[in-house]
Amino acid sequence: MDADVVNSKQGALNITIGALAGILALLAYLFIGSRNETLEVQKLLTSKVEQFATTKQQLDSISTVLDNKIAEVRRLGGSVAELERIKRQLENDKKVLRYDLAYSTQKYSLKIKDYQNFLTANEADIRKLREENGSLLSQARALEQEKQSILTENEGLKHEKAALTQTVVSYSIQNADLKDKVQLASTLKAVNVDVIAVAANGRERRGGPYKASRIDRLKISFLLPANPITTPDDKDVFVRILDGNGAVVSESGIGGVLWYQGTEIGYSTRQTIALDDDDQRVDILFRREAPYKPGPYTVELYAEGYKIGNARFQVK
Repeated sequence: MDADVVNSKQGALNITIGALAGILALLAYLFIGSRNETLEVQKLLTSKVEQFATTKQQLDSISTVLDNKIAEVRRLGGSVAELERIKRQLENDKKVLRYDLAYSTQKYSLKIKDYQNFLTANEADIRKLREENGSLLSQARALEQEKQSILTENEGLKHEKAALTQTVVSYSIQNADLKDKVQLASTLKAVNVDVIAVAANGRERRGGPYKASRIDRLKISFLLPANPITTPDDKDVFVRILDGNGAVVSESGIGGVLWYQGTEIGYSTRQTIALDDDDQRVDILFRREAPYKPGPYTVELYAEGYKIGNARFQVK
């Protein structure tokens, strides 16, 4: 009886131990399976991170290459519009990448491939631009050498040129001086200038002083001597009558202005004279409505931009 009890207890213990061993084996299996699954997830995440980092690095590298190309094309004087457009597109892709929860290596690989193809095609354009600039640089150097050669050849002519220039200047001055002298010599000369007071009845008085009430007109009389180098044609003679204060005596509708030594001056009256080859007596009449104030007066005669004579008279 006791042996049966013992055997029964021993069997129950063995069953219990077997059950526990089975449970432990199951737990061990489940643990190992879970651990293997976690390792797979970790490996997948690690691969994704590495791919993300590689993609970012490739985009950054392309961005640097674009920056260098833009700088070089600008330096070479080419158009950077297309490069800048691609650069903006690349920067946008980099920005999207930072927040792309549905990151796809394949999608970004295609983008990177497109960028690389563009850079390859663009390199040919830049190479052509470099060649063109190199050709221009060679031409510039050749022109500079030619310039230096010409400067060297002309160095020996500088003194001759300076001497010739000085000679030309001297002759120009002499010619100008001679021209002035000829022109001055050909200028009209008014001699024996006399200012005569003419009364209303036509009576003339000479010498002065003249009473203001007896001056109806002034007659400016002078002689133009014959001048062999003066062209005989019509000449305008301008008369300036100045009072004691230097003001021009004028009458409305008669006087005007003329140029003398680069300055505009007023005149009282003018008369056109048909010049001939002989000594010529000229009389110019001037009348004003207002009476003359007492005091000294000056008469100046001008022709062809020169002052040709003058006289004085007194009014009392």
